[in-house]
Amino acid sequence: MQALMMERALSLPSILEYAARYHGDREVVVRTVEGPIFRYDYARALERAKRMANALTALGVKPGDRVATLAWSTHRHFELYYAVTGMGAILHTINPRLHPDQVAWVANHAEDAILLFDITFGELVRDIAPQLQTVKTLVAMTDREHLPPEAPDGTLVYEELIASHSADYVWPDIDERQASGLCYTSGTTGNPKGVLYSHRSTVLHAMALVQPDCFDLGATSAVLPCAQMYHANAWCTPYAAPLVGAKLILPGRNLDGPSICELAVAEKPTFLLGVPTIWVGVLDHLDQIGEKLTSVKTLAVGGSAPTASLISRVQDMLGADVRQIWGMTETSPMGVINTPLSKHEGEDAAAALARKQKQGRGGWGVEMRIMGDDGTIQPRDGKSSGALQVRGPWVSSAYFKNEGADVFLPDGWFDTGDIATLDGEGYLRLTDRAKDVIKSGGEWISTLDLEDAVSSHPAVAMAAAIGIPHPKWDERPLLLVVLRPNHTADPEELKIHVSTRVAKWWTPDEVRIVESLPIGPTGKVLKRELRNQVTS
Repeated sequence: MQALMMERALSLPSILEYAARYHGDREVVVRTVEGPIFRYDYARALERAKRMANALTALGVKPGDRVATLAWSTHRHFELYYAVTGMGAILHTINPRLHPDQVAWVANHAEDAILLFDITFGELVRDIAPQLQTVKTLVAMTDREHLPPEAPDGTLVYEELIASHSADYVWPDIDERQASGLCYTSGTTGNPKGVLYSHRSTVLHAMALVQPDCFDLGATSAVLPCAQMYHANAWCTPYAAPLVGAKLILPGRNLDGPSICELAVAEKPTFLLGVPTIWVGVLDHLDQIGEKLTSVKTLAVGGSAPTASLISRVQDMLGADVRQIWGMTETSPMGVINTPLSKHEGEDAAAALARKQKQGRGGWGVEMRIMGDDGTIQPRDGKSSGALQVRGPWVSSAYFKNEGADVFLPDGWFDTGDIATLDGEGYLRLTDRAKDVIKSGGEWISTLDLEDAVSSHPAVAMAAAIGIPHPKWDERPLLLVVLRPNHTADPEELKIHVSTRVAKWWTPDEVRIVESLPIGPTGKVLKRELRNQVTS
């Protein structure tokens, strides 16, 4: 027997419609690329999104067309999140930190029809324009006054399109399984792979994010995502915040410590999100200026694992609950988040810190299993490691144009490329990326554990462990360390520090202190580049 319930599609424009209707005066605050702080509300954002939908229609955009952006986290990008998807087209957020040839490659691979870009990318667009095979229209996301002189001839101006089109627009009926967004992941070998999100997957993902055991967002929250909107939809916060009427604070281009501190002190976010390197910069800057940031209740940290020392610093300096998160572009990106169970109530500080160093546990919607080398599912004992595989309603089932199909398994699971364990409480702990793990004398060494060990030293800001060739043991670990400002430590001191925290044979043969580490487009250390530098 079929149920007698209404059928209403889960569509992305319904989120902004809701926010405008019930939280219309809730602020969206933006540090613009042009410089000044810009403020408006959800009601005004909806009006402008509808104007842009009319403008894109006039430019010939049709349902299913790909509309690309090269843009930071701004109000115009936020409007495009709804204007493009709401009209049935697909928003392709291009990572501008890719090599220019790769930017052109993904635009051509996606067959983008229009490219909208922030003014900081005028030269990039000029340089790649001759390579773009399907892009017919360029739009600078600014006003006429700030149109970059290097923009190609014929470039249209975003604010002029907004001004010349009506806000009278009715969103078309959309099949919730229709594609809404396209993000390319650089976490694979070869060219980036396209992950194609649907309206249904993204709405469900946003609904999961706001739950108490996830980001815990509501109408009184103020959300400052320090993940750029070109990266996995900024962890879906531009959809999750209006879903509950939360204040949304968009940081624009700069995610350095001083910029984030200035914005956070002024706008008083209750929720922060970003990679560990951002929070190191924020805390160091707060130390330098003697400022306090007391509004933050929850800080979610992902992209790479936070060290125990960083977790402790955040808790001590901000008084915030640190929630480690793990995910991938292919998981929309939320996979797991580290929140406590009822049994953890009253746990001591040491136990809480040990728990928070795990990536977290999956909420509803994400299933996980650990697959051993022998093809058997490993027990959830916190010790048996293997390939992490996931499935769920916001997990990719294939890459765009069916490339890299080998990671999508015949029984419906996705192989993440991570090596991990699951414990009896459901907590995931990554031990390595399959491509980064060190094999020494036939035994595995976890680079993450080595990095966490050295990062517990108070002088260490950042670390990366890599395997280097060894004539006897095949590989041995090398630790590369960046020190915190105004701190000192010598390599032998750090080596001894590590040796007391890991198995003796794990202790790296060498520790090198370096000025910086190469950071990729998503905030992760580029270990392949490090290995190439060291071995050459």
